[in-house]
Order: sequence, then C-alpha cells, then structure tokens
Amino acid sequence: MNEEVLFTVTKDSLETGLRGVPVGYCVTSSVHPENGLFYAGRPINEICSWEPEKVIDLLFRGREGREEEVTAFAHELKKRAPLDIRVGEAIDRLPREGHPMALFSAALLILGMFEQTGDYREDALHLIAKAPEVAARVIHRHAGWGKTPLPDLNAGYMESFFHLLQVPEKKESLKEVLQLFNVLHYDHGGGNLSAFVGKAVASGLEDLFGSLAAAMNALAGPRHGRANQECLHFVEESLESLGASASSEEVEHYIRERLSRKELIYGFGHAVLRVEDPRATLQYSLAQKEYGDHPLVRMALLIREAGTKVLKENPKINNPYPNVDAISGSLLTAAGFPYPEYYTVLFGLSRVVGIAIQIVYERCEAREGKGTPIVRPKYLYKKREI
Repeated sequence: MNEEVLFTVTKDSLETGLRGVPVGYCVTSSVHPENGLFYAGRPINEICSWEPEKVIDLLFRGREGREEEVTAFAHELKKRAPLDIRVGEAIDRLPREGHPMALFSAALLILGMFEQTGDYREDALHLIAKAPEVAARVIHRHAGWGKTPLPDLNAGYMESFFHLLQVPEKKESLKEVLQLFNVLHYDHGGGNLSAFVGKAVASGLEDLFGSLAAAMNALAGPRHGRANQECLHFVEESLESLGASASSEEVEHYIRERLSRKELIYGFGHAVLRVEDPRATLQYSLAQKEYGDHPLVRMALLIREAGTKVLKENPKINNPYPNVDAISGSLLTAAGFPYPEYYTVLFGLSRVVGIAIQIVYERCEAREGKGTPIVRPKYLYKKREI
C-alpha cells in the first residue's frame, strides 16, 4: 500500500463525525461509490442468492469456501445453535416496555453471561449461530406472540429463523424475503457507526457479547438502523395522502411540496454511494416481481422514480438515489411482516455477523496478531460559556 499521507487534519475536519478519516483496515467488506457493496471482494449482486452459511463463511475466510468447507461450517453453526436454557428463560422475562432493540441488546449481554468462552473467535461463532433464536425470542417477548419453538437443526440458517418466528398468519413467501434481507445486511465496511462502536468497545478488551450489545445500541438510532422504520412511515404517509391509484405525476408533485415545506424525503442518499444502492436495487426487483400489486410496493416504486428525478435537480445533493432502507420495509410488509418496530432487530440479526468477524480481526489478527490498541482519539479543548 502507498504509505503517503492519506488524510490531512484541519480545523474543518473537526466535529464532523470522523467522516472520511482513515483509522484502520476492514477485511470483510468494502463500499465503492459507483459499484456498491462488496463482501470479501465479491459484488453483492453476485452472491445475494447464495445460502447464508456460504456468505458467512466467505466473510470469515476472505475467500469462497470449497464445498466441503462450507458444509463443515454450516454443520458447525447448527451444532452451536441451541441456547443454554437459562438464556432463553432470562430473555423471556425481559420487560416489554421500550423499543425492541433495547431488549435485543440486553439479550446479547445475557447470552454472554452464560455462554462466553473469552476466545473472540469461538464467541463469534457462538453468537452468530445463536443470534436467530435470540432475535426470535426478543420479538416474541416484545410482541406477546407466545412461546418460541426450539431451532430446527435440520434447516438452514435463515430457514431455522423462519421456523422460529411465530408471526401471526405467517406466509411461506416471507422466507425468501427474510433470507435476502439477512444476506444484504451482514456487513457494510468498517466505518459505519455500529461497526465502529463495536470495535471501539472491544478495543478495551470487553468481550464479544458486550461489544456487540454496544454495537446494537448504536444501530438502534433513527440515523442508522432505525431508518428503515422511518422510510416505511414515509411510504405509508404518501399512500394515505395520495391514494393507491396515484400517478407518477402526483407523486412527483407531492415530493416537491414536501421539499418546499422543508420536510424530509426518507430513503434517499448515502454517505459513500453515488448511485442507487445495489441492495435497494435487488429488493426493488424482488418487490416488483412478487408484490408489484401491493399498494405500499407500488407507492415505493413511484417514490423511487419521482424522488430521484426531483433530487437530481439540486446540485448540492451528492447522491439523489434510493438507499437500502427505501424499499426494505415495504417489501417486508408485502411479504407478511407488517411490524416495523422489529425491522431494526432483523437488521441487527444480520449485522452482528459482519461486526463480530471484524472484531475477531482487530483483536486476534491485526498488527501481526497483537491486535489494535485501545481507541483513544484526541480532542482539543475549546472554551465555551453559557
């Protein structure tokens, strides 16, 4: 790698959320402004149809596993999947008040109390294997949907989650949507808030479970993982205001009116991308193919077209294209999961995979095995008076 200066710190660099400041390496994924998301060098559109176990194995190895390696890895996850009975009982007693992401974070701490080994690599495998049941139990507890069944150890990673998830009037078609959503959200570079927070906490030698609980607290905010809820609410508001038979011209006019009132248009823009998020493109394609007549999907597709057109007219907007959150909520609703309060839990179920593997690298492999030092950025004193 070229060792020349990668970034010059100036006064304008301060109080910008470290945006664009290089701090390390990410060995799992990368995001290219024009080409989108890559897992271990493979574009997401090439691997989105892989079985989840094969994608997770790719992120762990940094290369596509041979068939026998992937089979062995999938078996390893199944072997580790069952929870200690005390973990399940504790999750089932969590308070139901508050956002379900608070329960998910607490559940990860409980999991660590009973099942951590202190070995980051072993605990990453433990956590990834057990996360589907943890997420299902959290959703059931918060929603009051009753007892969570035991994992189906003959099923695949997300097939088992679909089995565990006791959604009222569950549709078989939901399985495909959950699996695509899961694979698309495993990882997104090393600098997104949840990944950075998880790695920063682990840099103090907190165990993997505590580090992931902190990462999930970061993910829970409306500027990060909870954005998918906000986007669905926006589509629902648009549908309520314009009706199911709205034309593209009416949607365009509605968006212009919102902007004129300084109201937000949710689901557009990205910190890195300068094209439509490929993860959104994949979900738009599935939504149009399988649920094109659903009112929310139809409205989301109209917003995709009109929003991009209108936002392109503003030269100050770097990325006028939809991001992954623009369609995921509408797609999940159309597939039979109309419960937006749990969309961030689904996001968290996915993202623990990539963050856990990034933590393994930083604690066990970085700097020739010494691990990265504790995160300790410099802050300059600034006098203020109120």
